[in-house]
Amino acid sequence: MRHLTKSVNIGKLKIGGDADILIQSMLNTKNGDVDAAIKQTTALKEAGCDIVRLAVTDDESIKVIKALKKEVDIPLVADIQFDYKMAIASIENGIDKVRLNPGNIGNERRVKEVIDAAKERCIPIRVGVNTGSVSLDIAKKYGRYSAEGLVFDAMRHIEILEKYDF
Repeated sequence: MRHLTKSVNIGKLKIGGDADILIQSMLNTKNGDVDAAIKQTTALKEAGCDIVRLAVTDDESIKVIKALKKEVDIPLVADIQFDYKMAIASIENGIDKVRLNPGNIGNERRVKEVIDAAKERCIPIRVGVNTGSVSLDIAKKYGRYSAEGLVFDAMRHIEILEKYDF
């Protein structure tokens, strides 16, 4: 059974709500290799992919975003690993959605800066948590690989987004 959720725009597409289910894939090109990223993104789109996600870890990643936005017409998602400044730079350079793991970002002030940039440009944020990024207090309470801990961590980060009306 499909649950009705809130829809959000990712570029020209909608996800959630009663929108069609979309196919998303992630680039696995060498970081900063613009030509390979364009080639792989084009191939993914031709194969039926609707949304492309890429790891954004440094300034070279931002160059890839800029090039992809010029060369390929497909929504792009920035997968932010650790540096909140990379999330802000991705937003400023045209990314269509951010996957943010607030547990890796540091403190709430940094997360709020990302929220502010995303709100200004109407960019959705996906909260992503995984066992490698569970906050220390949660890992101590639930264990690093606990489903309960992952859910608790995700909900805590969602509360931060909601606190700032995102």
